Amino acid sequence: MPLGGGIRCISSMIVADSQEQEWPAGVRHFLDVHTARLLVSRYEGIYDLPTERLKWRKRVKISAVKPFQIDWGSRIEGTAGPGAVNLGALVRIDTDEGVFGLGEASPMQGGHAALSVIARECAGFLTGKDPLDHGVLIDRLWHRLVKLGPEGVATSALAALDIALWDIKGKIFGQPIHKLLGGAWRTELPMYASCGGNARRTVDEVVRVVAARVEKEKPAAVKIRWDGDRTTQDVDIPGDIAKAKAVRKLLGDDFVLGFDANNLYSVGGAMRVGRALEDLGYTWFEEPVQHYHVAAMGEVAQRLDILVSAGEQTYTLQGLKDLINAGVRMVQPDPIKMGGITGMMQCAAVAFAHGVQFVPHQTQPTIAHLANLHVMSTVMHLSKPIEVADGWERGDVCFDNPSRMTDGRYTLPTEPGLGAVFDQEAMAKRMMPIA
Repeated sequence: MPLGGGIRCISSMIVADSQEQEWPAGVRHFLDVHTARLLVSRYEGIYDLPTERLKWRKRVKISAVKPFQIDWGSRIEGTAGPGAVNLGALVRIDTDEGVFGLGEASPMQGGHAALSVIARECAGFLTGKDPLDHGVLIDRLWHRLVKLGPEGVATSALAALDIALWDIKGKIFGQPIHKLLGGAWRTELPMYASCGGNARRTVDEVVRVVAARVEKEKPAAVKIRWDGDRTTQDVDIPGDIAKAKAVRKLLGDDFVLGFDANNLYSVGGAMRVGRALEDLGYTWFEEPVQHYHVAAMGEVAQRLDILVSAGEQTYTLQGLKDLINAGVRMVQPDPIKMGGITGMMQCAAVAFAHGVQFVPHQTQPTIAHLANLHVMSTVMHLSKPIEVADGWERGDVCFDNPSRMTDGRYTLPTEPGLGAVFDQEAMAKRMMPIA
């Protein structure tokens, strides 16, 4: 029972006992904390509201919104190739009570565009607002920014703000985010190793990279990603199939495997590769054609027996619905591209309503990773493990309690908010503010 409602109910009982008129609403509203404690103390056996747990919440206000890039310090083999600069795109929202939250935007092109939108279009609007009004705030910002897209930069900026506001909300109430979302179906989540950069590798190199990750992480599944040049199609289909065969041979017939084409094929090329993957026993075939060719994606999905997935480059609920209507049966929206935690819960509802699998795309090792853990713990049917990409340890330098897997599983955080405890000094050394 909310505190105010409980006090009103107790006060009514006291009045009834004394056969006096009910207290005016204004009097009830201005009961000070000492009177409230006396009321609850008198009836705590009935209402189970111990006096020491009674707290009044002062209205918290957002005092600052600070977007920044962060250099994780390592250089990994990723989508941009060996030695790519490894930047994260974060935002910190401070309040006048000292509670703060952290969020994350998509790091594409360093996340600079999304962070600039936060700095120039969102920070001033949010300052002075109550962070617990967070749904209203995000919706208002959405309509202010809608002509920027509505896909891409705007949705990524709002995703970062949404995650930070959830972090604040959890800290204010002293609860982990999954509790505020309705509770967790599971406290441990299996992961799959998402191995990128394979378009540039030889067959032997692909095998070496996959073997190393399986040995180190003990994942429940492996996905091999291509990360090739999207301006070309069907460049080396025999070579791609050879790599898929080699990974199957390495891991055995029963190991769960996924193949992420990263939009590299035509419909015809996707059909050739998809049939080969079916013969090899792969479980899913991700983004076989360009993401914006929704009808083509649906055609491939309907013609193949293998599960075809897509959605990491989908930014709205309508876009997700269009993919499903086209024939895609596993949707993969990304929490830092599409709506943050709130967006993922909405996507989960859309997927559930259409009877398709909900498996978010997620490649960032810190804030987005924690947000994904909280969301996926609340999903009743976990059809696939959660995604963990290359170089996942790179964010550990800024955490006092880095999220670590054990035998291919992550334990759900129990600390308030996201559950992250940051080394503020280490983070300050790596921050690059966005004006």
